[in-house]
Amino acid sequence: TDRRNQTVMFDTLEDWRDELERTKGNVKYKAVTTNEGYRVSEKLPLYFVVPICVSEESILQYEGRGIPIWCWSCHNGAALLKMSAFPKEQDDSTSQMQKAFLDGIYKTISNPPYELLKTDDLSSSLPSLQDIQTAYTRFKQLFLIDNSTDFWATDVKWFSLLESTNWLEIIRRVLKKAIEVTECLERQHTNVLLIEESATDLCCVISSLVQVMMDSYSRTKLGFQSLIQKEWVIGGHGFLDRCNHLHKSDKEEAPVFLLLLNCVWQLVQQYPPAFEFTETYLTVLSDSLYVPIFSTFFFNSQHQRDTNTTGESLKTQSNPFRFLTVWDWSVQFDLKGQAFLNNPLYAEKPKPDKSQRKTARFKHQRQLSLPLTQTKSSTKRGFFREETDNLIKNILGKRIGKFINSSDEPPNSFREFYDSWHSKPVDYHGLLLPRIDGPEIKVWAQRYLRWIPEAQLHGGGTIATAAKILDLMEEVQSLQVKMDEEHSQAISRDVHSVPLLRDSPRLSSLFPFASLQRQSIKPALPTSTWKDLEDEDDLVKRDDEFVDLSGDML
Repeated sequence: TDRRNQTVMFDTLEDWRDELERTKGNVKYKAVTTNEGYRVSEKLPLYFVVPICVSEESILQYEGRGIPIWCWSCHNGAALLKMSAFPKEQDDSTSQMQKAFLDGIYKTISNPPYELLKTDDLSSSLPSLQDIQTAYTRFKQLFLIDNSTDFWATDVKWFSLLESTNWLEIIRRVLKKAIEVTECLERQHTNVLLIEESATDLCCVISSLVQVMMDSYSRTKLGFQSLIQKEWVIGGHGFLDRCNHLHKSDKEEAPVFLLLLNCVWQLVQQYPPAFEFTETYLTVLSDSLYVPIFSTFFFNSQHQRDTNTTGESLKTQSNPFRFLTVWDWSVQFDLKGQAFLNNPLYAEKPKPDKSQRKTARFKHQRQLSLPLTQTKSSTKRGFFREETDNLIKNILGKRIGKFINSSDEPPNSFREFYDSWHSKPVDYHGLLLPRIDGPEIKVWAQRYLRWIPEAQLHGGGTIATAAKILDLMEEVQSLQVKMDEEHSQAISRDVHSVPLLRDSPRLSSLFPFASLQRQSIKPALPTSTWKDLEDEDDLVKRDDEFVDLSGDML
């Protein structure tokens, strides 16, 4: 099987070495086998990547804690790293030893050939897991609606209720943090070390978002699935505890992975041509989180998965137990269903000519970065050359091993970077920055409103556009088959079939999760008056009428 057309599982040493080569990170980083047999820690994966200068003894000393683990390398050489922190409550002697150990690690990875290093403790700069769980619980309650009466009563104060949950604000803060990390990597050419107690929750969210924003490969279907495998499944996110699959304890439950998908959805709906997959793909992926036949999102670690795969209780079975992977979408959907997971408007990356390849790469880097050398001044607002030159001088004037603290950066650094990027045309295969101001952060309507008939747009929504495009694709492919049949009768008409959606006006914005069944009429009277009239009028009690939209076209 061609590995290029498969999701990379990152369960072999070769997978990590290939990823290092793809990102050009193999010059400064190495894949290690120190944890084979889980002799370092059961929480760590069998294989992972660390800076070349980090020794095996250092990894073994504190069971992997305090060790910077590589996530991804930027095109300019800067890298994104993560590290599990030491417990805060320690006796003085232990704390001193751990501090000395960390100082040695920081000093080692701050020397050439490594870039300057900036650390970011996510436990202090982002909401806690308890805050995330509380906000999501409140947010989820808004969509647990039993009838039309409740829907329209809630609709009157929808925006105030939505704001009070704080869920969209958490999404905005997480996206803002990802942009800040991107700025360090892209503009300042600075390594970023994300720190968290276990480095398996918010570290996974931020590292994944940064790669989706900076690496166009992560915006393809296979690339995104490989990213989830690398950062979440093999990276050790505790799906079993965070999703509370076994309903043992609510204390560990937190929708961390759903938070990532909500953030990615914001990017998908803001820049649809940049993604090979659709919002429907993200929706069914979020559903698959709770389908227990898949091992992908069921365990807390690779060790737990391996133990349950090869455990003693399974050896008594006549046939070996085989876990299914969620990435095999044919398990859940037929070909027609899988067609809705792929974006027909995806702007595929053109393959440059060999003669232009070097020039194109130079242009790509210049396009993404602020100028570091004397170049022609930009006429557009955002590329402040003088400020950039001063920043470079300040950085180069410092000792290499010194950390860059937030106080050393220009106060408007984030806003300049953000406004500068948004003032220019979007390169769908370059850097993507989400719009995070005000109402730009939206509710993921398809996921949360799909079971509420009152919220659907009859004959509308993104599915109406997708239906027309799929119809055109079917026509083109049908013509192609007819042309090919002139040369060979062996080609079947069923190959590469695409679902026919001729009756798209009868669909709704909730398709393919719900088809058009009924229409709910918003009451003309104020809600309070409407409720008072329940006993006197049949407005509420009457059955919603089915409206035939087959003759209406958008």
